[in-house]
Amino acid sequence: MGTPQLKLGTDGKHNVRSRLTQKIHGFLERHFPERRLFLRSDTETRFIRLKPETQLVAWAGCTIVVAWTIVATAILLMDSIGAGNFRAQAQRDQLTYEQRLNALSAERDQRAAEALAAHERFNSALRQISLMQTELLNTEEKRRELETGLEVVQSTLRDTMRAREDARKELAALAAETDQTTVTALSQDAVGTVDLLANALAETAAERDMIAADAEFAIDHASEMELELRLLQERNDQIFRQLEEAMLVSVEPLDRMFRAAGMDPDNLIAQVRRGYSGTGGPLTPLQFSTRGGTIDPDADRANDILGAMDRINLYRIAAEKAPFDIPVKSNFRFTSGFGQRWGRLHAGTDFAGPVGTPIYSTADGVVTHAGWSSGYGRLIKIRHEFGIETRYAHLNAMNVKVGQRVSRGERIGAMGNSGRSTGPHLHYEVRVGGEPVNPMIYIKAGQDVF
Repeated sequence: MGTPQLKLGTDGKHNVRSRLTQKIHGFLERHFPERRLFLRSDTETRFIRLKPETQLVAWAGCTIVVAWTIVATAILLMDSIGAGNFRAQAQRDQLTYEQRLNALSAERDQRAAEALAAHERFNSALRQISLMQTELLNTEEKRRELETGLEVVQSTLRDTMRAREDARKELAALAAETDQTTVTALSQDAVGTVDLLANALAETAAERDMIAADAEFAIDHASEMELELRLLQERNDQIFRQLEEAMLVSVEPLDRMFRAAGMDPDNLIAQVRRGYSGTGGPLTPLQFSTRGGTIDPDADRANDILGAMDRINLYRIAAEKAPFDIPVKSNFRFTSGFGQRWGRLHAGTDFAGPVGTPIYSTADGVVTHAGWSSGYGRLIKIRHEFGIETRYAHLNAMNVKVGQRVSRGERIGAMGNSGRSTGPHLHYEVRVGGEPVNPMIYIKAGQDVF
């Protein structure tokens, strides 16, 4: 009795499954009715029966493929739109950067022209001051000569007056001692002597008046010269102020640039001056004759201005030897900066762009390596002054060789995808004393100047 019950239970389960299968088949028949695909040839006709289940699998597969296609297309479109926006933003930033560079260049040229014009005005003012000082000294000497001559004339006039008084006294004494005839004769002689003395006195008085007039004219002219000299001094002060302001405007950005890059400007200038230790030329300190007096303050101000011009010149030389420039000048985008990445130090900055994009040296230097280097791929190393080295990795081509001297802005290679690289880009490094530093420190410091 037990066995039939088990068989009945098994049959019941089978019937349930059969009914469920029939329902599913009926549902599929309603939506995916059975179809036949006829294949006819010259001799016979065959057909392929497409069951509802087969149609369901085909429909599901097509749906999955279409959905995957839509999702992939959407992802590609979103990535393309994002990349387009990033490139547009990079182009706008580059245009703004170029406009700022052009404005700074124009302002620098204008400041240089103003400094040159001010220097010319300063030289012209120095020449005028020299001429005015010479003329003033000549006038002073002439005035002293006139005063000396006037004193001599006055002394001669006093001696003549005393001689005339003595002659009158002698004449009066002789008149008392001699007779009338002798007195008459002596009177005639005395009259002649007095007339001669009177003529001499008249000539002396005329000469004295002329000398006094010349002395008064010299004094008046000296006053005018002093006024002109004072006006010239005020004009010189204005020129000096303009020159000092121009030097301050020119020196401060360069000083800030080197300090922003972590470089001591005084130490830097000392190193450059040791390398360029020649003397002479237009920046030689000015020397003015003091004629035994105090030091001319204008000479000190002029020498300070010349010192600032010399500092600017040394800064310019140092800026060419430090990597303040950017290695890629065409369109690019930053893909990775300096710092830790995936648990390791990324010792440089990556600039992404098309293969063949020109790469430029960021400072004057000497090529110490130009070849393949493990993960760097094609690598160029350039040794600069102040213990600085730059590296340009993953290159597609190299235009320099070891030992070659390169200048700032000179093309040294082309961007590529060599070595351990996931795409075409430039890996740019700056090392100081062998230790890697962030290249953007130098690039950002130079943006306000170059």
